[in-house]
Amino acid sequence: MELRRIGNPRLGAALSLVLERRWPALACLAGLTLIRLAVAAIAPLAPDEAYYWVFSHALAPGYLDHPPMVALWIRAGTLLAGQTALGVRLLGPLSVALGSILLADATDRLFPDRQPGIIAAALLNATLLLGIGAVIMTPDTPLLFFWTAALWATARLLDGGRPAWWLAIGLFSGCALVSKYTAALFWIGIGLWLCWVPALRHWWRSAWLWAGTALGGAIFLPVVWWNAMHGWASFLRQGGRVADWQPARAVQFLGELVGGQFGLATPLLFVLLAAGGAASARRAWCARTEGWSLLAALILPGTAVFVQHALGDRVQGNWPAILYPAAAVAAAGLDPRRWDRWLRPGLVTGLVVTGVVYLQAMTFALPLPPRLDPIVRQLGGWQTLARQVEGESTRIGAAFVTADRYSAAAELAWMLPRALPVVAADPRWTFTTLPRVALAGRTGVLVGVGRAADWGGADTGEWTSIEQLTRIAEPDAQFSLWRGTAGDVAARRLPARR
Repeated sequence: MELRRIGNPRLGAALSLVLERRWPALACLAGLTLIRLAVAAIAPLAPDEAYYWVFSHALAPGYLDHPPMVALWIRAGTLLAGQTALGVRLLGPLSVALGSILLADATDRLFPDRQPGIIAAALLNATLLLGIGAVIMTPDTPLLFFWTAALWATARLLDGGRPAWWLAIGLFSGCALVSKYTAALFWIGIGLWLCWVPALRHWWRSAWLWAGTALGGAIFLPVVWWNAMHGWASFLRQGGRVADWQPARAVQFLGELVGGQFGLATPLLFVLLAAGGAASARRAWCARTEGWSLLAALILPGTAVFVQHALGDRVQGNWPAILYPAAAVAAAGLDPRRWDRWLRPGLVTGLVVTGVVYLQAMTFALPLPPRLDPIVRQLGGWQTLARQVEGESTRIGAAFVTADRYSAAAELAWMLPRALPVVAADPRWTFTTLPRVALAGRTGVLVGVGRAADWGGADTGEWTSIEQLTRIAEPDAQFSLWRGTAGDVAARRLPARR
């Protein structure tokens, strides 16, 4: 490739080399992003996605479950692509594509002698965890992007030493914290890194460091204010997990933690990521080098937190996702003479497994038993339920629909027409700005999820009469429909998309 009209021939040669190296990788990333956008547009919304979509219609500085970034991303996506599955998920595939470029650049700057950035980005993109996370919209989606961007800004700080990069670190890490509270581990990791590496301790005296910290804190301040106005509800809900303690089940929970990551990374890539994490810990301990110590600081504290949590309760499979970017960078920095033989089969296996998951999410074509198919358990059955609910509502002249679980209420709000209002009485909705509705004396369809034989609330005055209509037995779920006349029910109306 020839670059003309560049005055500096060395610069032209360098740019030519970069483009020649990067174009094939960028083309692959673009193709993968298009596939992810197609999956995002076709696959049904998971219940949690519908729940966060409801948040996007009631924007606030905080919610009971999470900070507000996921709602902001969904609001932006639906403004661009409409009230569709693609609109809800639009920023997911796009942010993963941009984050992959940032991760590759960060890796090249941390390992300038080898520049294995493409390897790091490929490793991360081939994991099933990122493959799934790229096509669904949860708080982990913006969290991973901003975490990766903060890692990139830190690598730029190391590469050039310009103190103004602390502002970018503060900006991205603050946005990560507005995405999910586990982003506090990034801040902890950076603090430990600055303490551990002697050559970096001078930054504690830099006004730029504290300006970046103040910027990140200012971005997070509205979340703190919201919690203060709501009895610290969100902080207490998430922070309360720390007190969980069930030592008798610790072996089971630890086994699930390791086994879950073994599957979500895919086996060969799990070995590579784990080897990268171990190498970063060893080199940080022995040599205290800046780059390897940074990676160790972003992997080890989170690992310790998740292991500690597994001593008392189950660790959800998506929680350790924040460890993956630094682990991918570390794996790319491993000695290729020893580890390259794992790379190609690991990438192929990861991408094939992810492709199978994409196919199942779009078509439900694989005839797997429901207990072995989490995709069908999460995504299947909701359309059948919505049709049954709409039919029963028309038959009895229902004025509203409600459900005994927030996930079912959110899915029904997503699927049912605007003329059939979906209301929710779960206490969690009282923390939102959704409009209150008066239901007293009105008849609606009540949707029960699970195998419960009756509907609660009749003895508390919430419902003056309840009568079972029908039961729906899906392969992956059990639903019961009831006719109920509302008494003293405190409810909120959920948004509708059609």
